Order: sequence, then structure tokens, then C-alpha cells
Amino acid sequence: MLDCRTQQLPVPPEFVGPLTDSTPFLTNPTALRHSFAEHGYVFLRDALPREEVLAARKEVFIRLAEMGEIQSPVEAGIATGVSRRQELADNLGAFWKSVSEGPALRRVTHGPRLRELAAMLFDTAARPHDYLFLRPASVGNATNLHYDYPFFAGGASQIVTCWIPLGEIPRCDGPLAVVEHSHRFNDLIGPIRSARLGGDPQAFAAAQDAAYQSSASGTLEFVQSRQTRLLTAQFQPGDVVIFGGFTMHGSLDNHSPTGRVRLSVDVRYQPASEPADDPRFFGPNPSGAKGGSYGEQKAAQPLGTPWVARQ
Repeated sequence: MLDCRTQQLPVPPEFVGPLTDSTPFLTNPTALRHSFAEHGYVFLRDALPREEVLAARKEVFIRLAEMGEIQSPVEAGIATGVSRRQELADNLGAFWKSVSEGPALRRVTHGPRLRELAAMLFDTAARPHDYLFLRPASVGNATNLHYDYPFFAGGASQIVTCWIPLGEIPRCDGPLAVVEHSHRFNDLIGPIRSARLGGDPQAFAAAQDAAYQSSASGTLEFVQSRQTRLLTAQFQPGDVVIFGGFTMHGSLDNHSPTGRVRLSVDVRYQPASEPADDPRFFGPNPSGAKGGSYGEQKAAQPLGTPWVARQ
């Protein structure tokens, strides 16, 4: 695991570890739910149709190649380092919405298999948010550690995040990293547990600060101070990690030696019987957490635009 980096620093071996594999519990939903409660997540190998995941990868990279951002062959996901998106797309938010609603991508994020996996965890039928986060991360990019709550706390009592690698993601490409035991950091979870967001920008900013501030001093400093580890894996197409809103996570740095873009997607699921009327996440034109719909996502900006440490 010596190829793990965070905030441009190598992660010492004692601060990184493997995600616990819960794949054997797919035939035992009760055991799967126990594993979720124990770890704050489940990591499932080859749980989604591989061919569908690779089709979604190709679909997304074709769209980015049309903007001049991805080299041929698109399946390799190698960035050009430049972009014509500002020139070719009349509206960056509308463009990113169209990419995020691609049929191949939605077959993965909203298909029967992922719905089945979420239902196992809820022990009841599940439904996804219509709004999702598609994340292409070029070299030099990462996502800081944070909790998802309260950003996706709508009317449902339970919400989980399904994180899906769209293709192989080795550790040098900056995959998902979960903070071990972070679902038990009650001193950090307490201040954000009671927060719920509406359309108030100030409320959003305050909640965002609370969700991120615990690790604001730096990832390695935070992990060391908590005597914990960053848990990750060498991800393959078909893998999925499902975690709750009170499980801290982020990503490692993408320092691919070939200039490969790390491509992943995350979508939230909730019990199907609970309210699905939050306009931020449901409907044909969801407004997004800040009211800017898909245009508020970092990925709506051209891939060639330099930015690091994103949400």
C-alpha cells in the first residue's frame, strides 16, 4: 500500500489498511446488515454486472472526449490536459446533467442489482435518489475527508451512499478511503446529527463546515490523532462500497503515472416506503443541495481546469 498518497504526502503503512470484504454475506442478508452495523460500510466484490459498469465508463468518457478532455481510446480514460467544454457546451450544468443521466450509467446506478443490494441493508424495498454525483478526477485531485450527513438527510429515516468505481481504480489513482471506526466518533457526529438542510445557503455552509472541520487540519494529522487508519482497496469494475451518512470518507490523491482519470459515481438510496419528495434530490430537475442542480457540482467544470481537495 506504499502507493497511497493524501494531500501530496505518502501515507505511512501503519495508517492505511484494507476494507473488510463483506461479499460472503450476500447470501445472508442478516449477516450483511450486521457487518454494516459493525463497520459502518459494506465492501462487495463483483456485486454489479461488470459489462454494465464498463459500458457506463465508456459512455461517460465518450462524452468527455467530445469536449477534447479524454484521449482515444476512450476506455483507457487518459486525460488530454486540455478542454473545449467552455467553448462547446452552451450550459455547463445542462451538459453535466445530460452526462449524469446517460442510459448506460443509469442502468448501473438505478438498475435492479444495486436496488437489491440496498434493499438487503434496509430489510425492505429501496429506491434511489434521482440526483447523483458522477466524479471524474484527473491527476492531482482528491476529495477531503467528510461525513455525508446532513447533506442528503431529506424526509427518509435511513439513507445510504453507494460508491461505485466505473472501471479499475488502483490505489495510485486515488480511490475511495473510509476512516476506520469513524461511525463511532460520537464527539464529531453529535454536532451534525441534529442538522437538517433546507434551501438556506447559510445553513448549508454551516453544516458543510461541521461535516469537514474535524479533519481540516490535514488527513494524516487527523488519522494519527484518532489512532485510526484509512481503509481502501484496489477496486475492480463490479465492486461497490455502501456506507451510512455517519461514516467519514474521502479519496486518496490521484497520482496515476499514466495520466489516467479516476472515474466513480455515488448515488443515495433510501427505503422505498419513505418520502421521496425532496426537490433537491428527486424529480426530473432536482435542484441539488445548494440549489444549482448539476451545475453546482465540481465535475461540471472542465476536466482541464485545475482544482484539488474537492467535496
